[in-house]
Amino acid sequence: MKEGNNTGNSSPPGKSRSSFSGKLGYVLAVAGSAVGLGNIWRFPYLAAKYGGGIFLLVYLILMLTFGYALIVSETALGRMTKRSPVGAFGTFGTSAPFRFGGWINAVIPMLIVPYYSVIGGWVTKYLYEYLRGNTAGLAGDDYFSGFIANSSSVLWFLLFSLMVIAVLFAGVKQGIERVSKIMMPLLVLLAIFVAIYSMTRPGAFEGVIYFLVPNLEHFSWMTVVAAMGQMFYSLSIAMGILYTYGSYLKKEVDIEKSTTQVEIFDTSIAMLAGLMIIPAVFAFSGGNPDTLKAGPSLMFITIPKVFASMDFGSVAGLMFFLLVLLAALTSAISLAESGVSTFEDQLHLNRHKATLLMGVIIVLFGCASALGFGIWDFICPLGMSILDFFDFLTNSIMMPLAALATCLLITRIVGLDRIAQEMEQSSAFKRKNMYNLFMRYLAPVCIVLILLSSVANVMGWISM
Repeated sequence: MKEGNNTGNSSPPGKSRSSFSGKLGYVLAVAGSAVGLGNIWRFPYLAAKYGGGIFLLVYLILMLTFGYALIVSETALGRMTKRSPVGAFGTFGTSAPFRFGGWINAVIPMLIVPYYSVIGGWVTKYLYEYLRGNTAGLAGDDYFSGFIANSSSVLWFLLFSLMVIAVLFAGVKQGIERVSKIMMPLLVLLAIFVAIYSMTRPGAFEGVIYFLVPNLEHFSWMTVVAAMGQMFYSLSIAMGILYTYGSYLKKEVDIEKSTTQVEIFDTSIAMLAGLMIIPAVFAFSGGNPDTLKAGPSLMFITIPKVFASMDFGSVAGLMFFLLVLLAALTSAISLAESGVSTFEDQLHLNRHKATLLMGVIIVLFGCASALGFGIWDFICPLGMSILDFFDFLTNSIMMPLAALATCLLITRIVGLDRIAQEMEQSSAFKRKNMYNLFMRYLAPVCIVLILLSSVANVMGWISM
């Protein structure tokens, strides 16, 4: 039975809701959220590990169907209710399932942004070292492990966090939107430059073929599971971000068209990231499978070695880590903004107080994640470092549960017809039939598969 029919189109009493100035600001902000370490760090090593071109093909199919359905759902619910996740769910009911659905979507970014900012600090440090000309030092076998084990790494995390908090203080239009309009075009230009440089190295063309041409011999079920997990991470699904940004969206903005533009932007950057990294590693290693499957260490250990072996590698390294820093900043800002919006809505704090509270959370949990590789390395929940544990908890457990909560809210309470009405306020809902099919039948099944496969992998029952 449905609980509550109020769509909640107003902000909390006495308070005006922040908003984007128009579609461009929204698209660039959402694209900035989607285009982060998930694209430039995570996507290339997963593509290299799970089949190159066949992984890319599976990812594109999932992103254009399953990913599209979830982006539209969260954005439409945010705009419909003018609330961040907790308020959006609460608009339709106040019982325990509604509170759980809202709060899990809200808490996820609050847990992600601290450890994400730790990785952002590592990127900031590497950029600084390339500015100093320390290309050979970064390529040393023990440089990365020595750096993250040193307590001084906390200072780089704090510097990155300070940049994020400064943008949040400035607000939606003057902070997030303005920064996105500057950073995203610059990010694209840098990505094109580094990709061209990488692809023109001797021996790199085989890497281009491996990444772009699907080979069915490389296909496995784990290719699908990894691609689904990457889609969540890359598109900022189930992180509360799209609810929050949707709540800032004006009624005349075409959500479907904006979603398509975000898909194109996200995919383009992911492909550029693959073309930056995989051909360069091919050229460096001769296509050695072990090097290609280096995993998360690819960016901080393998890539510096690749740049050190190249002519003008110092310039390429400088451009690459500047690009990664911009991507990390735009995503961290989006993650933190979701928390700020929740504090504004639920605790009725003004923006500056909400930002300060978010800053305290980032510093406390981020310091724990940073020190988990050094003086706190004896703390190993489930045998993981503190950072890896937070990553597992949010990405493998909480995000699938949050997405499932959204699917159930729409199919059981809100109704597909009300989502269609929200979409059709500004334009025709062209992919309506596909959306309904995925939300009603396919999306919940895919989400449960992601959840079960991720848990089984961590428990050692299957190998990914």
